[in-house]
Amino acid sequence: MGLIQTAAPASEPITLTEAKLHLRVDTSADDALITSLIEAARQAAESFCARQFVTATWQYTLDAFPEDDTINLPRPPLQSVTTLKYVDTAGTTQTLSASKYTVDTSKFVGRIVPAYGESWPSTYGHIEDVEVTYVAGYGAASAVPAAIKSAIKLLVADMYEHREAGTEGRVESNPTVERLLWAYRVLELH
Repeated sequence: MGLIQTAAPASEPITLTEAKLHLRVDTSADDALITSLIEAARQAAESFCARQFVTATWQYTLDAFPEDDTINLPRPPLQSVTTLKYVDTAGTTQTLSASKYTVDTSKFVGRIVPAYGESWPSTYGHIEDVEVTYVAGYGAASAVPAAIKSAIKLLVADMYEHREAGTEGRVESNPTVERLLWAYRVLELH
Protein backbone atom coordinates (compact mmCIF):
# COMPACT_ATOMS: atom_id res chain seq x y z
CA MET A 1 0.00 0.00 0.00
CA GLY A 2 1.18 3.49 -0.78
CA LEU A 3 -0.14 6.95 -0.08
CA ILE A 4 1.03 10.24 -1.58
CA GLN A 5 -0.45 13.70 -1.55
CA THR A 6 -0.81 14.90 -5.14
CA ALA A 7 -2.32 18.34 -4.41
CA ALA A 8 -1.52 20.14 -1.18
CA PRO A 9 -4.04 22.24 0.73
CA ALA A 10 -4.51 25.76 -0.66
CA SER A 11 -4.19 27.28 2.83
CA GLU A 12 -3.33 26.42 6.40
CA PRO A 13 -6.00 25.92 9.10
CA ILE A 14 -4.82 29.09 10.86
CA THR A 15 -3.51 32.29 9.32
CA LEU A 16 -0.29 34.10 10.10
CA THR A 17 -2.39 36.85 11.73
CA GLU A 18 -4.13 34.32 14.00
CA ALA A 19 -0.81 32.75 14.98
CA LYS A 20 0.80 36.11 15.72
CA LEU A 21 -2.19 37.14 17.81
CA HIS A 22 -1.87 33.91 19.80
CA LEU A 23 1.89 34.46 20.19
CA ARG A 24 1.42 38.15 21.05
CA VAL A 25 3.88 39.08 18.30
CA ASP A 26 3.28 42.50 16.75
CA THR A 27 6.26 42.83 14.40
CA SER A 28 6.86 41.25 11.01
CA ALA A 29 10.45 40.24 11.77
CA ASP A 30 9.51 36.59 12.41
CA ASP A 31 6.75 36.22 9.80
CA ALA A 32 8.68 33.70 7.68
CA LEU A 33 9.55 31.65 10.76
CA ILE A 34 5.99 31.68 12.10
CA THR A 35 4.61 30.73 8.69
CA SER A 36 6.92 27.70 8.56
CA LEU A 37 5.95 26.78 12.14
CA ILE A 38 2.25 26.86 11.19
CA GLU A 39 2.91 24.36 8.40
CA ALA A 40 5.05 22.14 10.66
CA ALA A 41 2.43 22.23 13.43
CA ARG A 42 -0.35 21.34 10.99
CA GLN A 43 1.69 18.46 9.61
CA ALA A 44 2.41 17.15 13.12
CA ALA A 45 -1.26 17.40 14.10
CA GLU A 46 -2.40 15.73 10.86
CA SER A 47 0.11 12.95 11.39
CA PHE A 48 -1.04 12.41 14.97
CA CYS A 49 -4.69 12.35 13.93
CA ALA A 50 -4.09 10.48 10.63
CA ARG A 51 -6.48 13.03 9.06
CA GLN A 52 -6.49 15.69 6.41
CA PHE A 53 -7.60 19.06 7.76
CA VAL A 54 -7.89 21.42 4.76
CA THR A 55 -8.91 19.96 1.38
CA ALA A 56 -6.12 18.12 -0.46
CA THR A 57 -5.90 15.40 -3.10
CA TRP A 58 -4.40 11.98 -2.34
CA GLN A 59 -3.41 8.93 -4.35
CA TYR A 60 -3.73 5.58 -2.59
CA THR A 61 -2.35 2.40 -4.14
CA LEU A 62 -2.99 -1.23 -3.27
CA ASP A 63 -1.49 -4.41 -4.70
CA ALA A 64 -4.97 -5.83 -5.31
CA PHE A 65 -8.61 -5.22 -4.47
CA PRO A 66 -9.27 -6.27 -0.83
CA GLU A 67 -10.76 -9.70 -0.20
CA ASP A 68 -13.42 -8.21 2.11
CA ASP A 69 -14.44 -5.84 -0.74
CA THR A 70 -13.94 -2.66 1.33
CA ILE A 71 -11.29 -0.11 0.44
CA ASN A 72 -10.78 2.10 3.49
CA LEU A 73 -9.19 5.38 2.45
CA PRO A 74 -6.58 6.96 4.73
CA ARG A 75 -6.60 10.62 5.76
CA PRO A 76 -10.33 11.25 6.32
CA PRO A 77 -12.70 12.94 6.10
CA LEU A 78 -13.34 11.75 2.55
CA GLN A 79 -15.01 14.30 0.28
CA SER A 80 -15.04 12.44 -3.03
CA VAL A 81 -13.33 9.83 -5.20
CA THR A 82 -11.88 11.24 -8.41
CA THR A 83 -10.80 8.00 -10.11
CA LEU A 84 -10.39 4.32 -9.35
CA LYS A 85 -7.91 2.66 -11.72
CA TYR A 86 -6.61 -0.89 -11.87
CA VAL A 87 -4.28 -3.00 -13.98
CA ASP A 88 -6.31 -5.76 -15.62
CA THR A 89 -5.15 -9.35 -16.19
CA ALA A 90 -3.68 -8.36 -19.57
CA GLY A 91 -1.51 -5.69 -17.92
CA THR A 92 -3.55 -2.74 -19.21
CA THR A 93 -4.53 0.13 -16.92
CA GLN A 94 -8.29 0.58 -16.78
CA THR A 95 -10.45 3.24 -15.13
CA LEU A 96 -13.36 1.63 -13.31
CA SER A 97 -16.69 3.32 -14.02
CA ALA A 98 -18.14 5.09 -10.97
CA SER A 99 -21.33 3.08 -11.55
CA LYS A 100 -19.40 -0.07 -10.55
CA TYR A 101 -18.66 1.09 -7.00
CA THR A 102 -20.24 2.97 -4.11
CA VAL A 103 -18.42 5.67 -2.16
CA ASP A 104 -19.31 6.15 1.50
CA THR A 105 -18.32 9.53 2.91
CA SER A 106 -20.59 9.29 5.95
CA LYS A 107 -18.36 7.15 8.14
CA PHE A 108 -15.42 8.10 10.32
CA VAL A 109 -13.21 6.69 7.57
CA GLY A 110 -14.21 7.03 3.91
CA ARG A 111 -14.63 3.79 2.04
CA ILE A 112 -15.36 2.31 -1.35
CA VAL A 113 -17.26 -0.95 -1.96
CA PRO A 114 -18.52 -2.60 -5.14
CA ALA A 115 -21.96 -1.39 -6.22
CA TYR A 116 -24.90 -3.69 -5.54
CA GLY A 117 -24.56 -6.81 -7.73
CA GLU A 118 -20.99 -5.94 -8.74
CA SER A 119 -17.62 -7.33 -7.70
CA TRP A 120 -14.10 -6.04 -8.06
CA PRO A 121 -12.42 -6.99 -11.35
CA SER A 122 -9.41 -9.30 -11.43
CA THR A 123 -6.04 -7.58 -11.47
CA TYR A 124 -2.70 -8.34 -13.06
CA GLY A 125 -1.23 -9.68 -9.82
CA HIS A 126 1.64 -7.26 -9.49
CA ILE A 127 2.44 -4.47 -7.05
CA GLU A 128 0.27 -1.35 -6.98
CA ASP A 129 -2.38 -2.74 -9.32
CA VAL A 130 -5.15 -0.60 -7.80
CA GLU A 131 -4.96 3.21 -7.61
CA VAL A 132 -7.54 5.48 -6.01
CA THR A 133 -7.33 9.25 -6.41
CA TYR A 134 -9.52 11.12 -3.96
CA VAL A 135 -10.17 14.42 -2.22
CA ALA A 136 -10.10 14.59 1.57
CA GLY A 137 -10.34 17.21 4.30
CA TYR A 138 -12.96 19.21 6.17
CA GLY A 139 -13.05 21.75 3.35
CA ALA A 140 -11.67 25.28 3.59
CA ALA A 141 -9.74 26.44 6.64
CA SER A 142 -12.95 27.88 8.08
CA ALA A 143 -14.43 24.35 8.27
CA VAL A 144 -11.61 22.90 10.40
CA PRO A 145 -12.86 22.24 13.95
CA ALA A 146 -11.90 24.82 16.57
CA ALA A 147 -10.15 22.24 18.77
CA ILE A 148 -7.78 21.38 15.93
CA LYS A 149 -7.04 25.06 15.29
CA SER A 150 -6.37 25.61 18.99
CA ALA A 151 -3.99 22.63 19.06
CA ILE A 152 -2.09 24.00 16.06
CA LYS A 153 -1.76 27.41 17.75
CA LEU A 154 -0.40 25.74 20.89
CA LEU A 155 2.11 23.74 18.83
CA VAL A 156 3.22 26.88 17.00
CA ALA A 157 3.73 28.65 20.34
CA ASP A 158 5.67 25.69 21.72
CA MET A 159 7.99 25.59 18.70
CA TYR A 160 8.36 29.38 18.62
CA GLU A 161 9.39 29.55 22.28
CA HIS A 162 11.66 26.48 22.13
CA ARG A 163 13.57 26.78 18.88
CA GLU A 164 16.42 24.51 19.93
CA ALA A 165 16.23 20.76 19.30
CA GLY A 166 14.20 18.89 21.86
CA THR A 167 10.83 17.31 22.47
CA GLU A 168 8.91 20.57 22.08
CA GLY A 169 6.68 20.85 19.04
CA ARG A 170 5.57 17.23 19.28
CA VAL A 171 1.92 16.50 19.93
CA GLU A 172 2.77 13.88 22.54
CA SER A 173 4.98 16.31 24.51
CA ASN A 174 2.06 18.65 25.17
CA PRO A 175 -0.84 17.09 27.10
CA THR A 176 -3.24 19.92 26.21
CA VAL A 177 -2.55 19.53 22.49
CA GLU A 178 -2.94 15.78 22.76
CA ARG A 179 -6.30 16.15 24.56
CA LEU A 180 -7.56 18.62 21.95
CA LEU A 181 -6.64 16.29 19.08
CA TRP A 182 -7.57 12.94 20.63
CA ALA A 183 -11.22 13.07 19.55
CA TYR A 184 -10.10 13.49 15.92
CA ARG A 185 -7.53 10.70 15.91
CA VAL A 186 -8.08 7.79 13.52
CA LEU A 187 -6.88 4.77 15.47
CA GLU A 188 -6.85 2.11 12.75
CA LEU A 189 -8.24 1.21 9.36
CA HIS A 190 -9.99 -2.11 8.74
